[in-house]
Amino acid sequence: MKQVWKRRAVVGSVLLLVCMAVYLNWRYTGRAQESSKVLGQSQLVSSQESGTSAGETAASAAGSSDYFATARLNRKQARDNAIGMLDEAKTDANADAAAKNKAAETLQVLAAYTVSEAQIENLVTAKGYIDCVAFMGDDSVSVVVDDADGLDAQDVAKIKDIVIGETNYRADQIKIMEAN
Repeated sequence: MKQVWKRRAVVGSVLLLVCMAVYLNWRYTGRAQESSKVLGQSQLVSSQESGTSAGETAASAAGSSDYFATARLNRKQARDNAIGMLDEAKTDANADAAAKNKAAETLQVLAAYTVSEAQIENLVTAKGYIDCVAFMGDDSVSVVVDDADGLDAQDVAKIKDIVIGETNYRADQIKIMEAN
C-alpha cells in the first residue's frame, strides 16, 4: 500500500511539474516578446492612424505573428514533453495499475485540450480576427487575440461564446487578452 502512495505521489509530482513547465513557457514567451522591442522601433497602434507606412504595418504584423507562432511552438514542445513522460509512466513495468490508469487519463485530457485549443483558434480567426492562440488548463482557459481594431466588450463576448461552446468552462474561467 505504501508503494501505491509513493507511485501516486510521483505521478502527481510529474503532472505538477509538467503543468508548471507549460505555464512558465507561456509566461516566458510573453515576456520575451515584450523584452525584444528595440528602442526607437515603430509599432502600429491603429490602422487608421495617419502617417503609418506600409513597412511599419508589415513589421507590426510580423512581430505579432512571431508571437503566435512562438507561443504555439512552445505549447507544442511542452505538451510533447508531458506526453513523453506520461507514456513512460504508463509503460513503466514497476508502476501499478492505478498509476498507469492515471497516466492514460491525463494523456486523454491533454489530447482533448489540444483539439479544443485548435478549434477555438480556428473559430476565433474565422470570426475575422487576425490571429489567436488558446491555452487550456485544469481551471481556466486563456485566449490571446490579435485584432487590428483592438478588442472591445463585444469582441470579448464573441470570443467567450466560442470558448464556452467548445469547452466546459464557465465565463469566469475564461481570460481573453489582446496581443501587443
